[in-house]
Amino acid sequence: MSDTTVDGVTVTTEDGVLNICLDRPRRKNALDVAAVDRIIDALERAAMDDSLRVVLVRGAGDDFCTGADWVASNTKEGPKPRTGSLQRRTALQAHRLIQLLLEIQLPVVCAVRGWAAGLGCQIALAADFTIAEDSSLFWEPFVQRGFSPDSGATWLLPRLAGVARAKDLLLLGRQLSGQEAAAWGLIFRAEPDRALDAAVDELVAILATGATVALGLTKRCINRALETSLHHAMEAEASALELSSRTADFREGLTAFRDRRPPKFEGR
Repeated sequence: MSDTTVDGVTVTTEDGVLNICLDRPRRKNALDVAAVDRIIDALERAAMDDSLRVVLVRGAGDDFCTGADWVASNTKEGPKPRTGSLQRRTALQAHRLIQLLLEIQLPVVCAVRGWAAGLGCQIALAADFTIAEDSSLFWEPFVQRGFSPDSGATWLLPRLAGVARAKDLLLLGRQLSGQEAAAWGLIFRAEPDRALDAAVDELVAILATGATVALGLTKRCINRALETSLHHAMEAEASALELSSRTADFREGLTAFRDRRPPKFEGR
């Protein structure tokens, strides 16, 4: 992993944590195509890196992310893309990013301050644990800008908040504070503005010392259970149990229980 800022995204690794920082504060961390590709590459590499145990996504400056950078995408010189360009490319860009956040078998933590709009909102919703400042703002501006939602908004919101509230957010463009988003069940929790960093660091530390294989398999089972029957969900649980019970962390968990001490998991 690189520790330099490329395409407005800084990627670093430390103590088993993959840090992805959206680093275009002058553009409120809006993501252009290159930035999305950079995040996708970091997540794909992380999925194959056994040294990593948790992913942290955050924004530089006063805002998390104001979504896709439509200004940058529509001011390039040269011929206009042919009809169907958005339909073809979105699956490999914004949609691929959300899919990776949901499917990577590492816990994903998201820290939100300021705006989380459009694609930025979906990144926060797709994370396993999003902690936001009370005063942050979650917004789905698609219809208010004259186009329909993308990046999984119509899949994530009904499941997290229910159909009526999803329509309020997507059709009417209601803006939610971090405190309201937590009350609606859209995010893990909200914190007073000055307490965000400490709360995120505490959660990341817990996850980075957890039973990584079991955490990843449990995340996978939860997300797939949304799409399937009880029978198939329990089949998936049995397969996950077979894998997790063969790990060193499983043996450590049993030993720690027997010795009446906290386990020391190594993510293996």
